[in-house]
Amino acid sequence: MVGRHAARSRRAALTALGALVLAALPATASAAPPAAPEPQRVTALTPAAGKAPARVLRAMERDLGLTPGQAAARLVNEAEAGTRAGMLRNTLGDRFAGAWVSGAASAELTVATTDAADTAAIEAQGARAAVVEKGLGELRAVKEKLDAAAARTQTPKTPVWYVDVRTNRVVVQATSRSAAAAFVEAAGVEDQMVGVRISPHRPRVLEDLVGGDAYYINGQARCSVGFSVTQDAQQGFATAGHCGDPGDATTGFDQADQGTFRASTFPGKDMAWVGVNPDWTATPDVRAQNGQKVQVTGSVEALVGASVCRSGSTTGWHCGTIRQHDTSVSYPEGTVDGLTETTVCAEPGDSGGPFVAGTQAQGTTSGGSGDCTNGGTTFYQPINPLLSDFGLTLTTTSASAGTPAPQDNAAADAWAAGRVYEVGATVSHAGLRYRCLQSHQAQGVWSPENTPALWQRV
Repeated sequence: MVGRHAARSRRAALTALGALVLAALPATASAAPPAAPEPQRVTALTPAAGKAPARVLRAMERDLGLTPGQAAARLVNEAEAGTRAGMLRNTLGDRFAGAWVSGAASAELTVATTDAADTAAIEAQGARAAVVEKGLGELRAVKEKLDAAAARTQTPKTPVWYVDVRTNRVVVQATSRSAAAAFVEAAGVEDQMVGVRISPHRPRVLEDLVGGDAYYINGQARCSVGFSVTQDAQQGFATAGHCGDPGDATTGFDQADQGTFRASTFPGKDMAWVGVNPDWTATPDVRAQNGQKVQVTGSVEALVGASVCRSGSTTGWHCGTIRQHDTSVSYPEGTVDGLTETTVCAEPGDSGGPFVAGTQAQGTTSGGSGDCTNGGTTFYQPINPLLSDFGLTLTTTSASAGTPAPQDNAAADAWAAGRVYEVGATVSHAGLRYRCLQSHQAQGVWSPENTPALWQRV
């Protein structure tokens, strides 16, 4: 794990926005097990998916080139695709090789498998089947070796690497093929397991209680509020780890005393939360266009290819799509793992601001390149790991989100509001067993029997 840098290193980073680049392998079929039974076709929607605020739809129309009808249909299709992808992931097990949506308006679901015998089960869910060589677990094992190599040494010439589920590849972005080869060799990975993209750019952190509003660290550097959160009786907000260290004081957009960084992780991860004083009240709001607001209803993770919108104190409200999950980025300050890469633009000062898919919280802005005049690319820190690591509860429109439960999914078998659940987790509730279909933080109104989009009875 790369060591944590001093606060002044972060402050220097606040003044610079570097170029960000993206990067993006084929695979051997495993022994074919008996074909899985076809799962029942689902049409369940993520809670509130059919009630997208007008400000989300208008931004999607502007930034994704959609008509009003296409924007609304896309959000519904993306939400419904997430449930189907979760059911298929649980059904296919080790043969699952990823899922994504594509198409400007249709958001058509594709699910990859290593066994052609699964095609019928995938198509029965209304998805396209892609038969590939390597399962997602095998690809992630390769990436984990690259992560371990990066933790042992700085990798300035190989700044980005990730699993590309759409091409069934592990990809390394590098400034030269020799740099990529050296990184792959240091990781002990076979050359044929990794694809290489050559680019001269490298990402830098984007630096310079409503999500997207400005706040200032020690009266100097500026970042953006992410999502309102609570920990027991303490209210606060989630933001980027590179914005401040534990104990750093914050002031609001009007320079009023605001709070203190309670916890921060950077590098390794890029997550932090600030506890605020009683003058500030946590809300489920995210600032959109022209002073309007979007209210967050949950934290259900969106699929690769899904639309996302971002708010920030420098550039405001912009939308794009998700390119990759679980991306590793080597910033000058150190490597950060587990980021999500998007086509959304951002600029210095937007760091820490919120990403949403419809009304579902996705993450907080980490780093990027380009600008919102000519276009750019941005990484965000997913929100669910942040909530889990720090024991926080996301503030949503639900009045009964519940008290945070222990964040280790293995710590308790019973379903509990406030716990972060990953796809495949199993729980008991009201005498029945359920399996999680989409990663999210549980809320009191989202009990398993009431949310078939998130839970499958087993």
